[in-house]
Amino acid sequence: MFQYFHELCHMGNRRLLFLLAALGVNYLLFQSILVPYGNGRAPWSSDSSAFNSIEDEGIQNYAKSSLVFDGVSKIGVDRNDFHDVGKNNSLELDNVGSMKSFMEILAKESKVNFSVKRFSETKRGVSTFSQLVKSTNVDSREYDRVGLDTSRITTSSANLTHLEDSQKIKLFVSDKSTAANVTVRKPKCNMPPKSRMLIQEMNHLLQRRRTSSRAMKPRWSSKLDMEILAARSEIEHAPIVTHDKELYAPLFRNHSMFKRSYELMERTLKVYIYKEGNKPIFHQPILKGLYASEGWFMMLMEENKQFVVKDPAKAHLFYMPFSSRMLEFSIYVRNSHNRTNLRRYLKDYTDTISAKYRYFNRTGGADHFLVACHDWAPYETRHHMEYCIKALCNSDVTQGFKIGRDVSLPETMVRSVRNPQRDIGGKPPQQRSILAFYAGNMHGYLRPILLKHWKDKDPDMKILGPMPHGVAHKMSYIQHMKSSKYCICPKGYEVNSPRVVEAIFYECVPVIISDNFVPPFFEVLNWDAFSLILAEKDIPNLKQILLSVPEEKYLKLQLGVRRVQKHFLWHTKPLKYDLFHMTLHSIWYNRVFQINVRK
Repeated sequence: MFQYFHELCHMGNRRLLFLLAALGVNYLLFQSILVPYGNGRAPWSSDSSAFNSIEDEGIQNYAKSSLVFDGVSKIGVDRNDFHDVGKNNSLELDNVGSMKSFMEILAKESKVNFSVKRFSETKRGVSTFSQLVKSTNVDSREYDRVGLDTSRITTSSANLTHLEDSQKIKLFVSDKSTAANVTVRKPKCNMPPKSRMLIQEMNHLLQRRRTSSRAMKPRWSSKLDMEILAARSEIEHAPIVTHDKELYAPLFRNHSMFKRSYELMERTLKVYIYKEGNKPIFHQPILKGLYASEGWFMMLMEENKQFVVKDPAKAHLFYMPFSSRMLEFSIYVRNSHNRTNLRRYLKDYTDTISAKYRYFNRTGGADHFLVACHDWAPYETRHHMEYCIKALCNSDVTQGFKIGRDVSLPETMVRSVRNPQRDIGGKPPQQRSILAFYAGNMHGYLRPILLKHWKDKDPDMKILGPMPHGVAHKMSYIQHMKSSKYCICPKGYEVNSPRVVEAIFYECVPVIISDNFVPPFFEVLNWDAFSLILAEKDIPNLKQILLSVPEEKYLKLQLGVRRVQKHFLWHTKPLKYDLFHMTLHSIWYNRVFQINVRK
């Protein structure tokens, strides 16, 4: 009996040992799965280092922290977040899971009294990283530079290190359970475009789109559509105008067609303005500063009695009177670098008017138009206003601007609301002693290239950086434009620049250097008659190109500038052929040639 009991115990021990061994193997296997790939520490390791050396794109980066926040995050830099909203490039942290422990530790170790709740507060699900950057003495403006020379956030328990590279920056934050690999890409506005369209290609594209309409066919026919179709026939068969005391014929692609189209607009066009929308985003124009164009048009359109009708059933076109500048000012969360709420706000607006009125749905918005001068307007009006006629200052063909349908709106810098023509004019051609002039901030990738080639390189080329603030320096800037033969107008963060209109204002021949930029009123104006449009690659040869222009041609260009000037001026009471009427005419003109009727 005793021997039998001994055998049972021996068998039980073997079974117990087998179970313990199996349990140990499973434990080790399970722990090995939990180790963060490439930068974790195994539980059986005696090494206290939390991170192994990581090689990325030939640059070694390491971090010694063993604390993380849960969840994998993505950081992105918005290409447009440089205008008026701090002009900085802070970071946005999306899809963050549980970060409480990380935030508390970071606040404790860095001796900064910052609230986790305040950091985690979101607007429609978007939490921002800019407050964190601010609270830890990292200036978010430092991210504007490619090298990212910022103060590192280093503590005994949390360590954020950075990689310096012209294309991307990676931040690594670690914990016992997870690791976040966060990538920041260089803003697109500081990089050359992937595709380029020069002015010659734009001319060909305009001709092709004039022959075929891409507008949606209306869901039901209207006699107003037939009126526009009849106007198109009259414009196409316009009588030849030989003597015109009001207009300078060389300024136009087709002087006779423009003349007839303008007459038909004055006689035929009726516009309905939607009353929906609350101030300050709707019905509240800004009349001074860089975005004044959209404000002046809004004010003059809403005051107009010749074109505006109160009955939408009598309208050929429908105006959606919002200010893209006030939209950004009122809704955008500063330094969030997320504009989704701006686009959603306009989508809600279009949903409202399409539900209340039948006109938007009849054409898909093809007979509706908007006027917006903020750089973000192409993004804000994408999709839900895709088929509308968009009058935009940011007329970039790579951002969805449609030649032949959309209108390039002049970006005008209005300094005086009471007298928007203040300081107009310049010296006669013979007294312009400076060959070429430019002064301005180093926005974007192109302007530093311009200064690299021409700043302090030639006495005939007054190519400068930013001028100091103050009235005296502002007057010096104006006097330089009034005394120069050519005014250089390079792109900044976006393709458009107020210098184009400023050059015309001060009777200086504009030299536009901005690939993919569609010049204002492109559908009707002949820009070769009063400007030079150069490719960006021509900057090294800029002086040779300007000197190669014969004196006779320069005098014709300068005459063209003086004659075209009246088409780029705002008046408190609109005048014939002024900027208000030119904008409205281009909207009308593009609608006439894009209309698609149901037979």
